[in-house]
Amino acid sequence: MSDEPVPGINPQVAPSGEGCADCVSGDGPGWWFHLRRCTECGHVGCCDSSPSQHGTKHFRTAGHPFIASFEPGEDWYYSFETQQVFEGPPLASPTSHPPEQPVPGPAGAVPADWQRHLN
Repeated sequence: MSDEPVPGINPQVAPSGEGCADCVSGDGPGWWFHLRRCTECGHVGCCDSSPSQHGTKHFRTAGHPFIASFEPGEDWYYSFETQQVFEGPPLASPTSHPPEQPVPGPAGAVPADWQRHLN
């Protein structure tokens, strides 16, 4: 990726929190499998394997075309429009949820049979 600004990617915007903003606010069962970060506004949502799929729902409602992994050790981007993974510029910190945060998470909210609830 070049050093030119990319519409839909704002490297200065901070993430909205340490977990899925929608799950934490009470939309859905309140837990997630993996986390994704909107590269335009910083909204942290859950992945499509999660019960509520808030990352994709954010794309559909806000129209923000790119997400990045919000998992420790991962640095990929994804384009909803092209359905392709790509490399992008470094984003504002933090670039993942805290490493001590369990996956799935958050602690105390994940059902014992969580695997049965994945998409």
